[in-house]
Amino acid sequence: MAVQAVPTKGNLINTKKSLFLAKIGYELLDRKRNILIREMMTLIDHANAIQQKIDNAYEEAYIALQTANVTNGFCEEISNSIPYEDSLKLDSRSVMGVEIPILTIDEHQSHDYLHYGINSTNSAIDKVYNMFTQVKMLTVELAEIENSVYRLADSIKKTQKRANALKNIMIPRFEESVKFISDALDEKDREEFSRLKVIKKKKLNTNT
Repeated sequence: MAVQAVPTKGNLINTKKSLFLAKIGYELLDRKRNILIREMMTLIDHANAIQQKIDNAYEEAYIALQTANVTNGFCEEISNSIPYEDSLKLDSRSVMGVEIPILTIDEHQSHDYLHYGINSTNSAIDKVYNMFTQVKMLTVELAEIENSVYRLADSIKKTQKRANALKNIMIPRFEESVKFISDALDEKDREEFSRLKVIKKKKLNTNT
């Protein structure tokens, strides 16, 4: 049992205020948790859709690569002419105080010119290049979503823990304290009332 506060009117006022703030805090945390859960579920649905696209894109890209290898010979030398991707940029947005990453990539930057000669290649190489570019874009999008889901899930867990502490520990404790102080003050008032009645009775007896 928690240590009860001294039963005074001042402590009763302060405890009621603490109880009021704890209830507001719980409502805000519960609202935050629900918003984060809705955001996370939306992202999960999106991630599932993108994952299916990536699986299909990889399958088509490797089939195209096999075709290119057959018609052009082994494409390692051609692939070495493709520069490393360096246009990836990271930004963020806030959802109820949770920083959600935003990944962007300049999909046109690498299409400004061909990185391989067209005299020694055919359209199969172009198809491979385009297919793996699509895979790259989808992978960046999926990475953004999966990281966002992880951050949201972590925040939901922490928010739920704080909400549970308020609901199951702090609020019942404040309610118990309010009841204890209120009961003690009521008992004190009854004792004071009884004492005044006794004093009044004694005065009446003395006057008679």
